[in-house]
Amino acid sequence: MKENYQLYLFVLPALVLVIIFKYVPMYGALIAFKDFNPLQGIMGSPWIGVKNFEKFMSTPDFMNLLGNTLKLSAFGLLFGFPVPVILALMLHRIRSVVLKKNIQLILYAPNFISVVVVVGIVFIMLSPVGPINHIINLFGGKSIDFMTEPGFFRSIYIISDIWQFAGWASVVYLAALANVSQDLIDAAKMDGANIFKQIIHIDLPTIKPIMVIQFILAAGNIMSIGFEKAYLLQTSMNIPSSEILPTYVFKIGLQMGDYGYSTAIGLFNSVINVILLLTVNKIVKRLNEGEGL
Repeated sequence: MKENYQLYLFVLPALVLVIIFKYVPMYGALIAFKDFNPLQGIMGSPWIGVKNFEKFMSTPDFMNLLGNTLKLSAFGLLFGFPVPVILALMLHRIRSVVLKKNIQLILYAPNFISVVVVVGIVFIMLSPVGPINHIINLFGGKSIDFMTEPGFFRSIYIISDIWQFAGWASVVYLAALANVSQDLIDAAKMDGANIFKQIIHIDLPTIKPIMVIQFILAAGNIMSIGFEKAYLLQTSMNIPSSEILPTYVFKIGLQMGDYGYSTAIGLFNSVINVILLLTVNKIVKRLNEGEGL
């Protein structure tokens, strides 16, 4: 530490921020085990153990909330994870620098649009008199009120998420593909490998370690769905499929003021995330060991 004290000083501000904003707030998790009263404070409120958790698991909405959260996250991971990889592989194969930069600009732009604006665009596009319904009407179909149909909520959420973030998520894969040796590609071409074989045997192995890390992180956050978009896309008619744990915590905690109960739900959500993270990490590690990596 004495020899590298400059490096430790360089990391110190980030470490202090993590401690203040990540570790210190963990003290508040005690609220989940108390009948919390803001006037009595955390330590002054009576201890009730796991009653808040029992209350949540016994509520009629428990399975619906858990199911909606898992389905939205799992489908989002299933359909959303491969898209940045595919985009990166396609962009990497574009030889025209100008064309490549223009396409990247188009793909990256949605990432910098506010979630509120994105949801506004979604409501306009999918309204009964919007462009999508106009196209449906042109082909002889009837207008559909997408935002009031529970069955459309997950598709709308996932597709809008892919449109907004897939382009930007492909950056990390493009950076890895930039390290692919041109000599290796030339050798593959001489051996008769077409573009698909080059992708399978050269490009994909190059980005595989990053794909594994990204997948582990995504799976570990499978219960941590973005609250803002789900809440903004929510209507009184699509509640059966749009009500998820983060929106439920917001309503119980901030709107109804039941802080202990909402904290218990949030803590339950975090524990599930940790279990999923450790499980996926262990599975991936065993698969890699089986492949001799």
